[in-house]
Amino acid sequence: MKLLNDTQREISSPLVDISQLKGVLSDIDDTLTWEGRLIPSAFQALHELRERDVKVVLVTGRPAGWVDHIARMWPVDAVVGENGGLWAYMHEGKLIQRYFASQEERRESQSKLQKLSQEILNRFPGAGLASDQAYRALDLAIDFCEDVPPLPPSDVQGILQCFIDAGAHAKISSIHVNGWFGAWNKLDGVRQLFKELWSMELEEQLDQWVYFGDSANDEPMFEAFQYGVGVANIAPFLSQMNAHPRWITDLNGGYGFVEGISELWDHLGEDRS
Repeated sequence: MKLLNDTQREISSPLVDISQLKGVLSDIDDTLTWEGRLIPSAFQALHELRERDVKVVLVTGRPAGWVDHIARMWPVDAVVGENGGLWAYMHEGKLIQRYFASQEERRESQSKLQKLSQEILNRFPGAGLASDQAYRALDLAIDFCEDVPPLPPSDVQGILQCFIDAGAHAKISSIHVNGWFGAWNKLDGVRQLFKELWSMELEEQLDQWVYFGDSANDEPMFEAFQYGVGVANIAPFLSQMNAHPRWITDLNGGYGFVEGISELWDHLGEDRS
């Protein structure tokens, strides 16, 4: 795993600064997965973290429907979804799910996003609606490579600009361009989750958590967290980002996540046998 300095030059340095690990936050697509599949050892690493009383929060652009399932079924404490617009966790066997926007605001937003989707798809014929769009509560996800042939970077940037011109917020992930009408991002969702679930102020915890991500929509998290780790496949996105991870793994996707977690255990002296 390599340290990035301010000029994005890689220099060898282990993840050794952190003295107390309270929790791990991670993106999902191309951070826990690779080539569209969840890496088994990455899923096992989530189990190991929780078994050692390390909190686990997943922070994703994926939809409310996925968040419901993951919060119920995966070895995690909570999930933040739709790029920070909602969060969910289990409490006494029941799912608790919260939104930044009211039900009426969500209806109005979806109406505007539906019209915008037609404009984008007409302008960029190779793009498609994300296959999980039906399960979204707050945003519009335009697929540029997951289930459609990859679009050129100029088209991806053009889709992003369409959202911006319409007055929406938008971020590029490794597979989708996500847009929404509302002033939130991944960091905002995590901040609200911490207050609600643990009565914690996020800013008081930043030096005790590690964040793993892989693309430009993780930028707010890398800017906030001192211990930000990008998996190797983040490299093409670095030029689009003002805030970078502090470390880059040698391996891609979920394999890189396992690499980073293993290095954390080694530094903290954990017995993983």
